[in-house]
Amino acid sequence: MLKLVRLALTAAILTAIAVRLRRRARMPERPIVTQAPPAAPRTRMGLVWAGIAAIVAVTLTAALVPGGTGRATPAPTGPPRALTPEESRLAALQAQTARQASPQPPATPAPTPAETPDPHCSPAPRPVTVRPIDPKVKRAVDRQWRRIERWLKANAPRTYRTLGAPGRARTIAIAEAQMGADLPDDLRASLLRHNGSRGTDGFGFGAWFDGAPNLGIRDIRDTWRHMCRLDPTDRGDDPWREFWSGRLIPFLSFAGREDGSAQWAVVDSADGSVGWDDTIAGLAPRMPSYYALMRAVADALEKGTEFDGWRPAVERGVLRWEYVEYGNP
Repeated sequence: MLKLVRLALTAAILTAIAVRLRRRARMPERPIVTQAPPAAPRTRMGLVWAGIAAIVAVTLTAALVPGGTGRATPAPTGPPRALTPEESRLAALQAQTARQASPQPPATPAPTPAETPDPHCSPAPRPVTVRPIDPKVKRAVDRQWRRIERWLKANAPRTYRTLGAPGRARTIAIAEAQMGADLPDDLRASLLRHNGSRGTDGFGFGAWFDGAPNLGIRDIRDTWRHMCRLDPTDRGDDPWREFWSGRLIPFLSFAGREDGSAQWAVVDSADGSVGWDDTIAGLAPRMPSYYALMRAVADALEKGTEFDGWRPAVERGVLRWEYVEYGNP
């Protein structure tokens, strides 16, 4: 700014000198003064000095007013000054206060993975169709039933009387249409001979001391519906690893169990395998078919051998099963 002032003053002085020299060049060498000089030259000199003062004033104003035409003061050069510890703490506190004052968007909860419904528990409607049973399967099932009936009638008559009357093919077909699943031929042949058994001590294809009566056709359907309501979710391709799968058909009830294990013996409608919860390893397939289970029980009754760790015994005309590992001979 001082340089601009000096330049303005220098320009004013030079202008004044130039005006003075011009006036002298126009004057004669020996002027004859007859009267006082006119006031015009003084007036012109006043205007010159007024113009010089105006130039100086404009120059100073341009230098002092921000954003004017004068030169801007150069910014300081060199590395920035490091903040002191107190200044750093103050800056951090100001930034934290600004973050707390600004509104924060609400946190979006993580989406819950959608559960896949079990397609076997929600079958498509289908017509009621009575399907024929393979005659070989029917004869094989009847043969095992005759073995069981003879033994029960001779050794456990009270259990023999719990066997149900023959079921009807159309009733089986209606249950299949409502469940959307085909019962294996060996299970259907068994239901056509004895439609389940009656009472908590009713005969069942299994070696369980608490009693495990066979389910009738309507009981099978109602139990299947109940389990699908409890667990309608699909959790994989292996039905034996789920709490329940709609492709499993219950045929035996462990209603007397008090240990919390699964209460049903089931047959897989896809491959015909039979499984139950042995109270140790959980629900798993244990027989290749319903017929294989019938034959194993008939062998155990006739020969007095154990089945699944149990041996048949009779108490007051009722079939019981004794657990061999308890020390029973």
